[in-house]
Amino acid sequence: MTTYIAPLRDMRFVMNELAGLEAIAALPGFDDVSPELADAVLDEAAKFATEVLDPLNKPGDAQGARLTGHGVAAADGFARAYEQYVSGGWCGLAGDPEFGGQGLPELMHAAAVEMWNSSNMAFALCPMLTAGATEAIRLHGSQTLKERYLPNLVSGEWTGTMNLTEPQAGSDLAAVRTKAVPEGEHYRIHGQKIFITWGDHDMTGNVIHLVLARLPDAPEGVRGISLFLVPKFLLNDDGTPGANNDVRCISLEHKLGIHASPTCVMSFGENGGAIGYLVGQENKGLAHMFTMMNEARQKVGIQGLAMAERAWQQAREYAKERVQGRLASGKSPNAVAIVHHPDVRRMLMTMKAQVEAMRAFAYVMASDMDRAHRHPDGDERARHQARIDLLIPVLKGWCTELGVEIASMGVQVHGGMGYIEETGACQFLRDARIATIYEGTTGIQAADLAGRKLAADRGAAMAALIAQLREVLPALERNADAQVVSVGTRFAAAVQALEDATAWMLGAFAKDADEALGSSADYLMLVGYVCGGWQMARAAAVASQKLAAQEDPEFYQAKLATARFYAEKILPKASALLEAIKAGTSGAVVIEQL
Repeated sequence: MTTYIAPLRDMRFVMNELAGLEAIAALPGFDDVSPELADAVLDEAAKFATEVLDPLNKPGDAQGARLTGHGVAAADGFARAYEQYVSGGWCGLAGDPEFGGQGLPELMHAAAVEMWNSSNMAFALCPMLTAGATEAIRLHGSQTLKERYLPNLVSGEWTGTMNLTEPQAGSDLAAVRTKAVPEGEHYRIHGQKIFITWGDHDMTGNVIHLVLARLPDAPEGVRGISLFLVPKFLLNDDGTPGANNDVRCISLEHKLGIHASPTCVMSFGENGGAIGYLVGQENKGLAHMFTMMNEARQKVGIQGLAMAERAWQQAREYAKERVQGRLASGKSPNAVAIVHHPDVRRMLMTMKAQVEAMRAFAYVMASDMDRAHRHPDGDERARHQARIDLLIPVLKGWCTELGVEIASMGVQVHGGMGYIEETGACQFLRDARIATIYEGTTGIQAADLAGRKLAADRGAAMAALIAQLREVLPALERNADAQVVSVGTRFAAAVQALEDATAWMLGAFAKDADEALGSSADYLMLVGYVCGGWQMARAAAVASQKLAAQEDPEFYQAKLATARFYAEKILPKASALLEAIKAGTSGAVVIEQL
């Protein structure tokens, strides 16, 4: 397995030229943010990823987390790495300064999250869940809960989890049965939750669970779910962890990947009831939990990008070193490194182009989040929030699907050695596979995009996006560089495919929702490819300008070539997906008869 090297040059390009770091730094509350600060944060985050997290990735996968008589023990080295993570201030990077966070832009946080997941996805899951729990408490918790729990969550002294799924419920949260019985100023929680990431461990002094449960008189369905904060250890009067709460991990799942990340079955209330505290309003728990879900879906989308980047790096280095076969063209009489073979080059360029498109899409979305939270103009905040709401399921679904596809292609570049654990290529595929599933499968993301976002406003938010996509076309068409013009031509065709697909989906919803939902996954992927193409088209235009100014020619020539490859070899998938979308459910409706 090669050593992870953070792609800092491309990260900085995207942050500065596409995501608008300078404009983000000018938003209220970001007075100390500057390109120099961003560079320093990225450099240190990269150093932590390469020197601390990456060396633990393979041994952590081999050893895994372990359930002992005293709870879950993290893989060797993880506790020390987490200490370094906390002491470096990484937990509070984008956290609320009121509770000890640094309050830096989400744009900078997104880049750091990518690096940590590329170097060690199993480790990075722990602070990712903590960030979601922190945000839910910050937005919906009482002042008392905020004061008692947020400082230690923001600092990373404690970690957080989200407890949604139950054995009989799966993704159908309407079927949640965990009970919460009022008792004075708190509640007694009884039930079992499954698939709880980092639900227990020995790296911190407390684990704070956010748990969905029902009150005794709650209505059926999702309208009867409330959200509760349930600490592993109850707090003493001085705020320090005290007695054990009635909550424990009763087993660990044996799973395909992310072995060093404990996936727990959690039991609440075996001995009288776990003490929990209401977060927000009774029977509004699902809405409150979706604060965590949206945070988590954004970060999981970045995980897809991160695993794709790691797989691409591994495949690239292996292809440079592996000598096998002669060129069919006869250009070399001797065996050559496989990087010279045309089909290997195709695979590597396919990986690289999509990784760069995913990164640009994810970072621009992160800058939208900063603008939605901080922009002084209310209309602008609303506009960016609408964009986030529309595209969060695309970020999560498209990036994670590509993460699996690219990790699989990385195995293919290695040939037979890719199927052997020794190279590490198959670990990236195993680890990436979960990202399309948790925090809502791709089908759930597609139903959210098409069934909620698109149908709810009759396509208004998507129409606004399409109009913005078209705004870049004139400049591409007028560009003096033929490569940029080629990118623009193919991007225009992809935008038209998106517009046509959107019209078809809206028409299908008006007639038969099942017909529309049968094409929703294809629609999500089409939107993803076009959004990626949008950012690569913008990148091509910037690269052309930089080359004309003779600035960093090696980087910008590569960027322009990569954008052209994306436009000519990846973007045509939009037109193909349009045809698949228009076929509706096709023969799928009779699958139960086959």
